[in-house]
Amino acid sequence: MAIAINLGDPQLLDALAAKTADASTLLRRIAAEYSPAVFANSLGAEDMVLTDLILEQALPIEIFSLDTGRLPTETYDLIAAVKAHYGLTLKLVYPRHELVEDYTGKNGINAFYESVELRKGCCYVRKVEPLRRALAGRKAWITGLRAQQSATREGLPVQEFDAGNGLEKFSPLADWSEAEVWAYIKRHSVPYNALHERFYPSIGCAPCTRAITPGEDIRSGRWWWESPESKECGLHVRKA
Repeated sequence: MAIAINLGDPQLLDALAAKTADASTLLRRIAAEYSPAVFANSLGAEDMVLTDLILEQALPIEIFSLDTGRLPTETYDLIAAVKAHYGLTLKLVYPRHELVEDYTGKNGINAFYESVELRKGCCYVRKVEPLRRALAGRKAWITGLRAQQSATREGLPVQEFDAGNGLEKFSPLADWSEAEVWAYIKRHSVPYNALHERFYPSIGCAPCTRAITPGEDIRSGRWWWESPESKECGLHVRKA
């Protein structure tokens, strides 16, 4: 969710300046050494920081988003805001209609509530398979993952080889805090999803995302009926 930030805090601003410089340097290196590279923009707060950094430097890194067909209205509003703010028409990658029809025909429209297996099956059809197509022929992909986001992301490296997709994977904000993310957004007037103002720190598909209460983990609103250890969709599978 959007958090209150004191932009007069010198310690926060010093940390933000250093991490912004590091992330910018890394993005330039990716563009130079791993072309063609792409940024998979989930349209969360972290991803909007990366969008701003990439476009501010006019880096030759393609930006795309996965439109699962079940995104919240506010996410589509943000896609329009990106166009208005940056002049960028986001490339949207969609699921294959025959896979969606097969899944819903066999399991029902909301089968993802019934088991982890069925939920991951829906994520595969709507997110994993489209991502694989979007990454085909690329040398690297960039994500907005942060190590502090959840138990499944502890120890997240800035760079790792994604064996499943056969290319390098970069997370330039891996060591950023939530406060640093929001300080960047506020300082640079970066557009963000309106749901962040309604206690939605992590936003995915509408049926699988809810608001959280104060004190809850920031990923607790995603697939809230599951245990924390299973809360990944399959896009970010790491070796044990």
